[in-house]
Amino acid sequence: MTKYILTAGLLFLTYLQSIGQNEVVEQFLSGKSVVFISASTNATPSLSWKELAEEIHSALIAAGGDPIAYYELEEAILSEAIKSTYASFFSQRLVKNIVLLIRKNDGRFFSHVFPFTGNANIIAPGENWSGSSEDLQGIKNQIESLGSGRSSENFLVIEVPEYPPVPGMENSTAQSGYLPRNPLNLDAFKLGVLLTGASGNEGFLTSFRHDVYGKPEEQVAAEQRAEREGMESVFEANYPHEVVFLTEARSNQELIRDGVQFLLMKQEGREADLMQSMGLNPEATESPDRVVVKYYIRFLVRNEQYIGTRWDADPDWRVALKSFLEQVSY
Repeated sequence: MTKYILTAGLLFLTYLQSIGQNEVVEQFLSGKSVVFISASTNATPSLSWKELAEEIHSALIAAGGDPIAYYELEEAILSEAIKSTYASFFSQRLVKNIVLLIRKNDGRFFSHVFPFTGNANIIAPGENWSGSSEDLQGIKNQIESLGSGRSSENFLVIEVPEYPPVPGMENSTAQSGYLPRNPLNLDAFKLGVLLTGASGNEGFLTSFRHDVYGKPEEQVAAEQRAEREGMESVFEANYPHEVVFLTEARSNQELIRDGVQFLLMKQEGREADLMQSMGLNPEATESPDRVVVKYYIRFLVRNEQYIGTRWDADPDWRVALKSFLEQVSY
């Protein structure tokens, strides 16, 4: 009897998953889509993200989609403020779907279609269409078959991929409040340090970056645990002022009430992109495409971001954190 109950349960779960994926496809066939591409520069043959956009556009149209804009994923995930700007633009354009195309170092391709959340998370864990292939033609074939057997309501689609600018992004650096200075009064107020790592819906879009996509959950959890365990020792050796390690998100008002006026922030991305987003000259780096970690301090009272007087990003978060604390502490 138990065997039949378990079998029925599995069949019912499969049925629910099928319904969810069908709903994603139906929405794809009846609304506008935005495409994010994350492409490894080390894959062979070399193809830029825009070259991939040119390749994939016809497949999305053949599938019955309406792809109205293409963007590089790495540009959109640099900060919460940037994601929020993108999301606002998508809402104005009545976007319903987010298409993701990932190309790994070994040349493999992966694609997903998610509903657009309507907020700065852009996508959320849940039902989605997915495909994968060893080569470009294979993923194009899978995408083309996405709407097989269904009629599309998307008629007036553009025949060539477009890369429309996102309003507000052209002045995002000036408005972001990044300051190439060290914060004052660190000795007078507590510095809050989040220990939870990138988790939940807020960091979900980042998990589709080509260099982290597909990592086993156990590996991701282990890396986050090692970071949490290592941060305290780095602070003990390099930061002489009071620190509050936060294990859960709290509002700015709650933090300020408890004497925490500064918050340690972290961004991870390609070095040139990070420098540009923070108002620095990206040509100053010799390795523009390497993925680095950059720490900075947010002054909660005025929402100012202090990045320090010298660029100290590094691929190793421990090195980046130590260098940043050394320059802002003394």
